[in-house]
Amino acid sequence: MANDRISMPQSTGGLIRYFDEYKSKLQMKPGLIIVLVIVVIIIELFLWTQANSLLGLG
Repeated sequence: MANDRISMPQSTGGLIRYFDEYKSKLQMKPGLIIVLVIVVIIIELFLWTQANSLLGLG
């Protein structure tokens, strides 16, 4: 008879607020992320245009 229990649904509906539980020690400002992305794009464009001559492949 102990296994015939009925469980009711939770009131939160399965939603968990993770930002309340964990705070990262590594925090970056959004502006820094944008600058890093732009730097990576510039490096990649440089490699696309100059890599063959720099590596002696072309």
